[in-house]
Amino acid sequence: MTDLDPDLDGHAEPTAPTEVPGPRPVRPDAVLRVSELGVRFGSTTAVDTVSFSVDRGEILALVGESGSGKTVTAQAVLGLLTGTATARGSVQLTSDPARRPADREPNLLDGPAGVDAWAGVRGRLAAMVFQEPQTALNPVKTVGWQLAESLRAHQRIRPGGARRRAIELLALVGIPEPEVRVDAYPHQLSGGQKQRVVIALALANDPVLLIADEPTTALDVSVQAEILALLGELRERLGMAVLLITHNMGVVADLADRVLVMRNGRMVERGEVVALFSAPFTDYTRELLGSVPRLRVVARDAPGIEIDLGAERAVVASASPTSTPALSFVDAVVDYPGRFGRPGFRALHALTVEVAPGEVLGVVGESGSGKSTLGRAALGLLRPTSGRIEVAGSDISAAGRAELRRLRRRIGVVPQDPASTLDPLLSVGESVAEPLQVHREASGRLLRQRVATLLQSVSLPSRYAERRPHELSGGQRQRVALARALALRPDLLIADEPTSALDVSVQAAVLAEFARLRAELGFACVFISHDLAVVDSVSDRVLVLQDGRAVESGPTDRVLGRPTHPYTRALLTAVPIPDPIEQRARRHAS
Repeated sequence: MTDLDPDLDGHAEPTAPTEVPGPRPVRPDAVLRVSELGVRFGSTTAVDTVSFSVDRGEILALVGESGSGKTVTAQAVLGLLTGTATARGSVQLTSDPARRPADREPNLLDGPAGVDAWAGVRGRLAAMVFQEPQTALNPVKTVGWQLAESLRAHQRIRPGGARRRAIELLALVGIPEPEVRVDAYPHQLSGGQKQRVVIALALANDPVLLIADEPTTALDVSVQAEILALLGELRERLGMAVLLITHNMGVVADLADRVLVMRNGRMVERGEVVALFSAPFTDYTRELLGSVPRLRVVARDAPGIEIDLGAERAVVASASPTSTPALSFVDAVVDYPGRFGRPGFRALHALTVEVAPGEVLGVVGESGSGKSTLGRAALGLLRPTSGRIEVAGSDISAAGRAELRRLRRRIGVVPQDPASTLDPLLSVGESVAEPLQVHREASGRLLRQRVATLLQSVSLPSRYAERRPHELSGGQRQRVALARALALRPDLLIADEPTSALDVSVQAAVLAEFARLRAELGFACVFISHDLAVVDSVSDRVLVLQDGRAVESGPTDRVLGRPTHPYTRALLTAVPIPDPIEQRARRHAS
């Protein structure tokens, strides 16, 4: 007989055999208890009878693909569902489980709707750390003002006391010089510092539950490591319960105590993190873990062929070194001009690098290292202060308008977030057709045929041409962006963080599609990413940038397998390993 999850009162999916069989009593330290939660949007079920609890000092990870119901579950806990949603079941929170267990608290879903009814819950009992700190912070207010505003919303506090508390909170989350940074605006902080400020806002009123929704997705590996260490320290120091929502299984292995796997709104598996990673019970969990990209050994078994041992694919390596490079930077210096009396900023320092025809160059480094500047300069969107940037032997930095138009036909661009770059008013077919129309490559029936062929080339049915971007999943939108980039059969592709916003299984499918198209069409590519495992899986060579300078470059297996520069080694050390035993041993050793 299969054991059932005792948190679900007999309504669970089967759990892993490593779970303790039979029912268990409610844990006395539970601060959150969710029972039989169901959420519907009209006739669509987003969450279906999900139950779990989170204990004081525990980190529970909610994992699953996009659309699995993770974020909707968190929104229901905080009463943030839209007006079109209907929720049933029970959500119970307690501030002191020692005196009043969570299951004896009133059901928050039975209370009156509206902001006022949730005022004592949001920020006070539970708070959320959002994925993108740039959108969570007010750009025209100092971080000190925003922290003080959060304090005043829940307690009576004088201005002087609010400022002192704001400084304490900034110090708590590791902001350097908190007495100075309290008067800084968000744009004056780095990405990691902004995320620390968002965490400080969440901690302002001492909540018992912290909900972290993809808190490290937009961060580079070194900053991600800092934020993960901070969350772990806060859990230990404050005894806070954490509900962690993520698609990064390395983050789960690093932080989580227990894992809840969701699919199509239902719980399919749950268990202690080590047991779940080592012996997943369901096929879906095994597929999810199997889709995680890992840094791996690359062997060259034959001249001109690169074989990735972790994926069943073979890719033709770069062409003869005597051929004209697809892209070339020669002592290229790129400066951003100063504004409002401020000095300019040098983003790239005398960079020299080549990308051969058919080759994939992975570009890695922290935020501010110059990765995206390199991509924009390759497109001719930024002109170098000195040096040359050549595309197929032509100096794109010195090209006139007509020559620049001709050169850009040879370059395709795959953006980080196609949801923000695809016009929501255009159909998928119109978006894919746009480059062909702009460059007068096709029209009428021929144009429709080319669009259908392009969609089929990225494994999308031709009928998707009639859909709008919002009707597609994240992975489908990224495939559309890839089809659009390949519309003019470019010789060079610039891919800037093309998979960072995708969950692991969709990311794996998009990367497999990328590898297939690269082998079929033979384009060169500059693949910009902060995910070193992804770069390892697709690149022939790697360029490591730090503060606009190239600190290391060479074949992928050498740079990522046997790095010589301390900065490269530091980046590799910061990558969380999707193995809880190995990752925690490594963190303990550091």
